[in-house]
Amino acid sequence: MTSATTTTPRSATGTVALRGVTKVYGQGEQAVLALDGVSLDVAPGEFVCLVGASGCGKSTLLNLVAGLDRASGGQIELGEGADPGLMFQEPALFPWLTVEGNVEVPLKLRGLPRAERRARVAELLRTVHLADFGRKRPHQLSGGMRQRVALARTLALDTPVLLMDEPFGALDAMTRDILHDELERIWSERKLSVLFVTHNVREAARLADRIILLSSRPGRIIYATEVDVPRPRRIDSPEVSAIAADITDRLRKEVGRHGQ
Repeated sequence: MTSATTTTPRSATGTVALRGVTKVYGQGEQAVLALDGVSLDVAPGEFVCLVGASGCGKSTLLNLVAGLDRASGGQIELGEGADPGLMFQEPALFPWLTVEGNVEVPLKLRGLPRAERRARVAELLRTVHLADFGRKRPHQLSGGMRQRVALARTLALDTPVLLMDEPFGALDAMTRDILHDELERIWSERKLSVLFVTHNVREAARLADRIILLSSRPGRIIYATEVDVPRPRRIDSPEVSAIAADITDRLRKEVGRHGQ
């Protein structure tokens, strides 16, 4: 199968559009179909969560949108100026750099003057409530603080599209809940478009405008629902719990159908 993926600017800033995206790993009898005909639109300022069983292609989908891999077929369109920022589960900070130095990396790559970089780093650290920790090194920070640094570094890309691959999956429940609030605040203030991968259906119901459920491999969209619950939300609220229970039931049926 030949690759047909393109990234075409569109009129609306912050949009992401997938049209029949397919991904195959390997060739011949060893070929593995990871994604099969995925079509999805993320509107400007929309928060979309992807859920599904392990190995269903969620992370693969993010990598394709981020441009880290090429699809085997279909098309990916990004809005004007929407060169996405990608945030992983692990902070992946440079241990030899300070917090300020880590956040400054993408600004250096963009060629910003030193004075402008310093001002921008200070602004970003205030945004993630780490203004007093700029001179610290990653090993001196808690797991939640390191994720805040990673978020600030991603925001330094100054993109309207944020891709997040289980960024809070390794954190304890309380830290995760606090970072949910922080992410929601930043998303709202900056009017970001977010495509967020998670195994935690409560997290999806807590954060998302819309939840997309992928089938077991090959990944296909089998269910989508709007989360019509006013913000701010609590992860333990009855409304969030009810949505999470529905998604969990659907996920169980899908996993059971494949005997996993």
